[in-house]
Amino acid sequence: MGRLKIVGVLVVVAATAVGGSVALGVLGTPSVASVDNHFAGVSNQTTAVATNLTVNNPNPVGVQLGGVGVNYTVSMNGVEMAQGAKQGVGLGTGNSTLQFSTEMQNDRIPPWWVTHIDNGETTTVGIDATVTFSTLGGRSVSFSQERTIQTDLLSQFNSTETRPVKADQPLVSDPVLYINETRGAWEQEHITQSETPLDLAFDVYNPKPYPYTITKIGYTIRMNDVTVGEGETDRSYVLSPGEETTLEANTAIQNENLDRWWATHLQRNQRTDLYIDFYLVLEGGNEQFRVDLDSIDYQQEIETDIFGNKAQYPTGDEAANNSGDGSASSTTDSESTATPTPSDTETETDDGLLGGEDTETDDGLLDGSKTETATDTATPTPTESVATTETDTATPTETETDDGGLLG
Repeated sequence: MGRLKIVGVLVVVAATAVGGSVALGVLGTPSVASVDNHFAGVSNQTTAVATNLTVNNPNPVGVQLGGVGVNYTVSMNGVEMAQGAKQGVGLGTGNSTLQFSTEMQNDRIPPWWVTHIDNGETTTVGIDATVTFSTLGGRSVSFSQERTIQTDLLSQFNSTETRPVKADQPLVSDPVLYINETRGAWEQEHITQSETPLDLAFDVYNPKPYPYTITKIGYTIRMNDVTVGEGETDRSYVLSPGEETTLEANTAIQNENLDRWWATHLQRNQRTDLYIDFYLVLEGGNEQFRVDLDSIDYQQEIETDIFGNKAQYPTGDEAANNSGDGSASSTTDSESTATPTPSDTETETDDGLLGGEDTETDDGLLDGSKTETATDTATPTPTESVATTETDTATPTETETDDGGLLG
C-alpha cells in the first residue's frame, strides 16, 4: 500500500513538473504537422472516411499518463459530413501518426449537393482538427485545411450545332425536325432541399409543309445508371411549317436519389456518367408518334478528387485492382499534407459519426472541369482535455508536402 502511494505521488509530481516546464517555456508545445483524409469504402448507407493525423512533439520525452485528446471535423460548403473524437491517446517524441476511421452517413450528400449547385458548382472542403495535451499544461493546437473543388455539369449542353431528328416510323419521311440550338442552366433561385431544377431549351425547326403539335416533352436523368430524375412536361406546342419554335423542358433532379448515386460515384473511384435522355410526343399528318431525341441526348463524364489523393487511395473497382499493396479502399487527397518521417502509429477507430447539421446545399461533388486550392493553418490555443495511453517514440524530423485537402 505504501509503495502504491509513493508511485501515485511520483506520477502527480511528474505531471506537475511537465506542466510547469511547459509554462516556463522549458518544453515546447507539440504541433499538428498534417491531416490526411481518404475514403475507405462505401455502402448504400454509409461512407468510411479514414484519417491520418500527424503530430510533431518537439520534446525529448513522450506525452504519456493519459496525454492526448483529438477532435476533428470534415465539412463541405459548411455542411458537416463527418466528425470524430478520441481521448487517451499516447504520443512519442518527433512525428507520430494517429489513425482514425469515421463513418459518414450518405444522407449528408443531398444537403451538400444543394450548396454545391447553389454555389455555382463550387465546393470548399474543410478539415478542422484540435489536439489537446492534458499533461503539457492543458495546451491545445488547432489545424485547418481547405480545398476547393469546381465542376461543370451543363455547359457542354449549350450548342448551336444543327442536328436532324428522325422519327424512324413507317410512312413518315425523315428528318421530321431540325434542332438548331440547345441551352441549359440550373434554376438556382428555385433549388430546394428536395429538388434541383434545370432549365433546358431547344430551338426546333419544322421542315414539313404541315404543322406538328408537340403534346409532351419527356426526360430521364441518370447518373451512373441511377435514375435521379424523370418526368414529362404538360405544355403543348404547335410547330408551324417552315418556322422555328423554342421548346422549354423544365426538368429536375430529385435530391433524395443522390445518396444512392454517391455510392456508385465512389465505387467507380469518384467517376460519374451523367446522361439526360429526351423524347417528344408528336401529332401531325393524322398520326401520333413518339420521337426519341437521340441527336441531343446529353452525356457528360464527371470526375472528382474530394481529398486530392485518390491516385494514392483509389476506391471501388480501382481499389480492387490495386489491392496488392494492402492499402484500404478509398478516395481522397489534400492539397497540403506533411509527410512524416519514421513515426509511431496509433490506430484508433471511431464508431460511426453522423454528419452534423443540415445546411443549404452543393463533385460531388463532381468534377468535369475542376479547380483546386488549398490552405493550411495551424493555431496553438490553451485548452483542457483528458487522455491516457502510451506510444513509442519516433524520429523528430518532419517534411511538409502539399497534398490538397478535404471532403472527398
